[in-house]
Order: sequence, then C-alpha cells, then structure tokens
Amino acid sequence: MHKYLIISVLISGMTTAGLNAQMRKIPVDTMVTTRHTVTINGALVDYTAITGTQPVWDEQGQPIAALHYTYYQRTNAKNSEERPLLISFNGGPGSASVWMQLAYTGPRLLNIDDEGYPVQPYGIRENPYSILDVADIVFVNPANTGYSRTIPPAGKEVDRSKFFGINADIAYLADWLNTFVTRHNRWRSPKYLIGESYGGTRVSGLALELQNRQWMYLNGVILVSPADYKVIREDGPVSAALNLPYYTATAWYHKVLPSALQQKDLLEILPEAEDFTIYTLIPALAKGGFLPDAEKRAVAQKMAYYSGLSEKEILDHNLAIPTRYFWKALLRDKGGYNVGRLDSRYLGLDRQLAGEAPDYAAELTSWLHSFTPAINYYMQEVLKFKTDMKYYMFGPVQPWDNSNDNTRDNLRQAMAQNPYLHVMFQSGYYDGATTYFNAKYTMWQIDPSGRMRERFSFKGYRSGHMMYLRRDDLKQANDDLRAFILRTSATGKAAKYER
Repeated sequence: MHKYLIISVLISGMTTAGLNAQMRKIPVDTMVTTRHTVTINGALVDYTAITGTQPVWDEQGQPIAALHYTYYQRTNAKNSEERPLLISFNGGPGSASVWMQLAYTGPRLLNIDDEGYPVQPYGIRENPYSILDVADIVFVNPANTGYSRTIPPAGKEVDRSKFFGINADIAYLADWLNTFVTRHNRWRSPKYLIGESYGGTRVSGLALELQNRQWMYLNGVILVSPADYKVIREDGPVSAALNLPYYTATAWYHKVLPSALQQKDLLEILPEAEDFTIYTLIPALAKGGFLPDAEKRAVAQKMAYYSGLSEKEILDHNLAIPTRYFWKALLRDKGGYNVGRLDSRYLGLDRQLAGEAPDYAAELTSWLHSFTPAINYYMQEVLKFKTDMKYYMFGPVQPWDNSNDNTRDNLRQAMAQNPYLHVMFQSGYYDGATTYFNAKYTMWQIDPSGRMRERFSFKGYRSGHMMYLRRDDLKQANDDLRAFILRTSATGKAAKYER
C-alpha cells in the first residue's frame, strides 16, 4: 500500500476545515504538491503530482479564468528538464481531462474490469502501463471543465466569446501553455500534444498556434479518436460511406455477419469493407438518384453483407444508413438490445424495440458510473486538492462557435514548417461517434501532396472511443505512444529538409 506525502500546500482562500463558511469559488493561482511512486513495466518510478490552478489573463493583465491542471513529473530520472513533456486534453467540447488522466496515460487507473465495465468498490489503483517512465504529463482542463472556471469582471458578465469556440479555445490555451512551460522550466523539453475526440480538433489547431504565436515547436501530435468536423458535419457521400467499416467491425463483434466473414479475424475482413467503401460505395452514393436500380440493389446487397443489416433497410435509407439507426437496429431482432454510440461493445435496453435511435448512450452511462466517484476521491483525498467546487465531467460551454474551422490545414502547415513534427492517430474499431475509418480518411487528407506521409502513423484497437478502457488495449496503446515519443524525441538530428 503506497503512502502519499504532502510536501507543499499553497491554497489561497481554502482550508481543510470551515469550507462551508466561505464563498464557493476556485482560487485563481494555487498548487498542491504530493509525492508518489508507481511501478511501470516492472520498474519503480518516483514522481511528484502538482495539481492546482493557473490564471488566464486578459490584455490588461487581469485574470479572466482559472484553469485547473494536474502535472506529473518523474523525480528519479536524469536531466529531468530535458525529458519529453506530454500535454493532454480531452474533448467535448466541455469535457474534463479525467478520462485520459485516470484511464490511459496517467500513473493511476480507476477500478474497472478488464473490458472497461464499472466495478465496486469505486476507486483507483496503479497504472502499470503509464508512459510516465519516458515522459512527464500535464492534464489540462479548459474553461468550465473539471475545476476550471471563468472569472466575470466586477459587475459584468463573462465574455464567452473569449473561451467557447474553436479559435478562441486554441488562442487562450496556447497563451496559458506558454506560462505553464515557463513556470515549470520545460522550454528545453521535446513537447507533445495529445487530444481525444474534440481534443483532436483542439491540438491540431494548437500545433500551429503554438508555433506562430508562442514560438513553441512540437515534436509530436497524437490524435485519439479524433473528431474531424470537416467530415462529420458534412451531409454527403463521403461522410455517409465512411461509416460502413465501423458497421462491419461492430457486426463482427456481435457475431451477426454472414459466416464467410464471421469465421475470419476482424483484421482480415476490415480491409475488404474499406476497399468496398472507397471503390464502390462512395461512387454509388455520389450518383444519388441517378444510380441505376440494378446497381443500387447490388450495392445494397453488399452493404448488407458487410453491415449485419437487411438489404431492405439499406434500400429504404437510399444506401446511407445513419449511425443512430444502426445502433438501434443491429440487434433489434437478436435480443432486442441497442449498441453503444462511443463503444458498440456496450449494450442498452430501450423502452420499446421500435424507433430510429436508442433512448440513451449505454456506454456513457457506464463510464460516468465509474469515473465520477473516482476523480472526486482522487483529487480530494489523494492529491489533496480541497474544494467545495463541483468537478465538471461535462461543463457549461455552449453555445460553441464552430465557425472558421481550419484546424486540419493548420496541422499540415505546422508540420510543413517544422520537420521534427510527427503525427499519430489512435482509434478504436468499435467507436461509432468518431469512427476509425473517418480517422484514416482525415489522416489521408491532411497533406494532399503526400510528401509528409512518412511522418504519419495510424494505430487501431479492438475497443471503442476510449480504447484504453480495455486492458489489452491500454497496454498496447501506451506501448505505441511510448514508442512514438522515443522515436521522435531523439536528439542530435538537425530539423531541416534535404534534397
């Protein structure tokens, strides 16, 4: 059993007793430091955990937000200031950093079973696969997520346009990271951004913003189950077609594909579904209502073969099956369950079998079941951050300004300007919100010239949106991340292009 030693507590306006007598607000600039150990891949790693708040300032130097973060730094390593630094964001927008902190790269894991389902008693344990052995990590909660809060000027409302939009979010976070790196003496470190879901959009934009506005250059960007809104919000042939390989994966998992496919391994059949999508389905959908009837029926028959749905269902939807319909319909006649949106391994029960979409997200309710008690316990009792503020798993950030989304091209531009910068995609095959094939398509589209393709890599896993919840994938995903960091942080090679 590990003991936790508090080495410094600097909290203004908070005490461990008498909190109820004070206003419920977060301190603007504070930190708590504790010391811990964890065994990673059989080796003992000593580290400090600093959790606290750091301000966001306006042009006049007044604090307009307090961002909560947790920073893990290994202490029994040489040249600590030159170790790689991983800067971690979750998505939403409006989601706290809890997900990857307590289930993926951090030194502690929440109590779940090997497939990711809740178990009691709630709590945490060591993460034997954490990448803290090779890189220090800071988990950042953007405004109004976790314990982070905006600060209204005296007598005024918060200017939400400074925080809650694609470009506003990128701008203030880049400035905040400059301060963090300076305060913690990390300018010499190779730096990496990792973002999950909407966090993929965020870190794609941050890569260029950090270079152009903060003069901070990165070694890598990791996109975990990334949301590419250039595709997701586009109602067209490509957007509709890209879902099919995900349907294949989910139908295979639930054993409802034809025996010719079901008897093969998942990774044997996905290339078939991908080729059919690219070479047949996208062209067929592009023809719309002018697709000949015979060709339409032939495509529907093959889609049924790869999806587990009926040919009639597919024809009734004009070959474009909405994901929400798939989640509801796949197992309608095979037990009457719906499948999860973010992870289709999870099953839900609706009020009735009829309908076009599930009543609720089976996977998300399961995750909140285990993550919420764990993060509240961990922050308050282990990391000793004492506050009466609510930890926002999902915070009030809407409406969110989605205009002028150039983040995909911003990432390309950052890579072009910085020969050190590499990009890795990580996706779960059973993710129906930001599908793995959508992520592949995004990777293909970032650099149309193909001249930087050697700096991209894609890793797939047999789980969903948070692929690290499954124990086997937790180990593999961290190993992939560790190898990526070690490969791209090598010193001694000049950052230049050679003819």
